[in-house]
Amino acid sequence: MSCTLSWAQKNKRWLWTAVNHFRPGILDWTLGDRSARTFAVLWRRIQSWQCFFWVTDGWNVYGQFLPDEDRIISKTYMTRVESENTRLRHYLARLKRRGLCYSKSEEMLEASIRLLLHYLRTGQVPLPKRQPTLLS
Repeated sequence: MSCTLSWAQKNKRWLWTAVNHFRPGILDWTLGDRSARTFAVLWRRIQSWQCFFWVTDGWNVYGQFLPDEDRIISKTYMTRVESENTRLRHYLARLKRRGLCYSKSEEMLEASIRLLLHYLRTGQVPLPKRQPTLLS
C-alpha cells in the first residue's frame, strides 16, 4: 500500500488527506492550518499504517514526520489526491473557490466533509431516528 498526503486551502483552513494511491476514497483527514501541529493530528492516526512509501508534494512539514527513505516528493503521483479534491468540490459547494452559498463555520465544514465521506464510502445518508409526535 502507498499513501498519498495532501492539503487543500479553504478560508485559511486546510484539509489534509491521506489516500491510497491505487484506490478511490479518502482514508483519513484532518482540518486545520498549514502547521506541523495540524499535520501531527493526522500523522498520529496514520503512522502505524503499513505503507511501503509515502507520496507528498514538497510542503516542508512532511519532512518533520516522514523518513526521507520512505518519502517520494512528486506532483506526478498526486493525481489520486487531485481526483479526490475534485470529487469533494463537486459534491460540496462550500469547497468551491469563491462560493458564497454556505456557512463558513469550521464546525459546519467539518460536519459536511464527514457526512459526504460517509456517504461516498457506504452509499447511505445517516438519518436521525424520528421522534414520536403527539399525533402518532
